[in-house]
Amino acid sequence: MSPLVSPSSGPLAATFLDLPAGSPGGSVELFLDLYTGERPLIPARAFMLAPAGARPRLPAGLELLSVPGKCLEGPAFGRYVAALRQALTAQLDASEIGVLHLQHLAFGATPALMRALPAHPRIALVHGTDLLFAETHRDQLQILRESARAADAIVVPTSAMADHLLRLAPQLDRRKINHIPWGIPDRLLATPPSRPPRTSMSHLRLLYAGRLTAEKGAEALVKSLAAIPGVELSIAAPRAQFHALAPLLQRSGVRARYLGWLRRPQLWRTFTEHDLLVMPSTTLEAMGLVALEAQACGLPVLYQPVPGLSEALAASGLATDFTHTAALAREIERLRTAPGLLPALRQSGYANASRYPLSATAQALDDLGRRLA
Repeated sequence: MSPLVSPSSGPLAATFLDLPAGSPGGSVELFLDLYTGERPLIPARAFMLAPAGARPRLPAGLELLSVPGKCLEGPAFGRYVAALRQALTAQLDASEIGVLHLQHLAFGATPALMRALPAHPRIALVHGTDLLFAETHRDQLQILRESARAADAIVVPTSAMADHLLRLAPQLDRRKINHIPWGIPDRLLATPPSRPPRTSMSHLRLLYAGRLTAEKGAEALVKSLAAIPGVELSIAAPRAQFHALAPLLQRSGVRARYLGWLRRPQLWRTFTEHDLLVMPSTTLEAMGLVALEAQACGLPVLYQPVPGLSEALAASGLATDFTHTAALAREIERLRTAPGLLPALRQSGYANASRYPLSATAQALDDLGRRLA
């Protein structure tokens, strides 16, 4: 039987992100944006892991696999991949699938999906955490290299990601690499939330939005802000990660308003209630989708110029060194006092965000799948 193909889309994809449903992060949001919902942009059998606790509200089309034992190294990792493969084999009809969309080049889902459906064309999407974990875990580096070798096409959102991948897998055939930028929802670009007028700039309302893991740079942000007057900091992050940051906030004397881990529409409204998004990432960002969503909502971005983020934002945001208190203080004072600077950044941000509609990402992936299927 030939793979199932609808007249208006490419082949039906099978895709799997081996994170528990409800996990935070840009990779998860992009995955849900592309493959789930009543009318997904890319028709797919889309899987995540069943969470250990209460099951969150699931979008239409998302299926859960109850496979325990997620890990990164050693014999237990091999057993985990085998269990994932078995669960996928039980769920999937190979004749209905036209292409595999491998989320990450490392971790367990990619080898499991390739073993469950060994004869299908393979598109691997590089998200960033796969590269970071391959640098620090030998087994994940091996999986990354094997997956890159086995993939028919590898998709990176920025050229910086391609460069990083090639440092980890120097034998990789560069012709496999396709540059397809990630995107943000078209509905956000079409109808962003309105921004209430700002009557006083006596202080800047800073927002940090995202995970608080080490590579996101929140520690440097807090230490530098401790010496800078005229700012208010709000943090939208997973609760447990904010609690882990709380002792540093207390020692530094930085008062931060905790907003919770916000659902997408809540986050978009929150963007309109602040003056600046801060992104102090220390290593690399696949693309920085939260920054693009902030720009679409009229929120300027102050960012550490790390690979990926520099490419996606360039001059549409303001680059600074969050580890250098004096440099950060100068930029914040300039933003607070220079007439017209924040409005100009808002306008350049709107223009930059409009370059990245999610529909364009989906169409490019769809076209790539058609060529391979």
